[in-house]
Amino acid sequence: MEPTDIALIVALIMSVVMHEMAHGYAANWLGDPTARLAGRLTANPIPHLDPLMSVIIPGLLVLTQSPILFGAAKPVPYNPYNLRNQKWGEAIVAAAGPATNILIAIIFALLIRSADVLPLSETFYQLSFMIIVLNIFLAIFNLVPIPPLDGSKILASVLPFSLAQKYDGLRRVMEQNVGLSFMIIIFMFLFVLADPLYNFTTWLAATLAGL
Repeated sequence: MEPTDIALIVALIMSVVMHEMAHGYAANWLGDPTARLAGRLTANPIPHLDPLMSVIIPGLLVLTQSPILFGAAKPVPYNPYNLRNQKWGEAIVAAAGPATNILIAIIFALLIRSADVLPLSETFYQLSFMIIVLNIFLAIFNLVPIPPLDGSKILASVLPFSLAQKYDGLRRVMEQNVGLSFMIIIFMFLFVLADPLYNFTTWLAATLAGL
């Protein structure tokens, strides 16, 4: 495995850790201390790592030279009933993760745009672009409204009340059957979302970086 590949896996791990930390901080800010009490408001990756989703799958994707690198950390626990804002609280907590990934992408895009000023290596700029692609992909993928992804919680908050109740019922079923949920997500990704998501992600990354 090349040093760049290792650096990209480390970047992925830190990106998903920051994503989950953002959920926890948002929940804590809104009055739910569950993530804080569970020790999940930390940049130390160890409490956040899932061996399969954080290490094995990303490693296999790098080794097989997949055009998209993907991974996830253990979901941060939170209790929606503790949130002060019962209408928008869960949506705010959910949106905090993708928003953090977008912020990371913007920071690295600004670094690339400063190439004429900052004396950084070509390898660093190449890695920065891959980090932008990675974080945009993580943000957009997590906004897909399929439970238990973040987008499902945001959608539930913006639907009309009657539809939201029906959708919440579907969410509960799918969140209680995580294996089924991820089978649906993987199917949707492989056969529906992969190409358009990859094309949009790379276009947006290039636009942000000014390439």
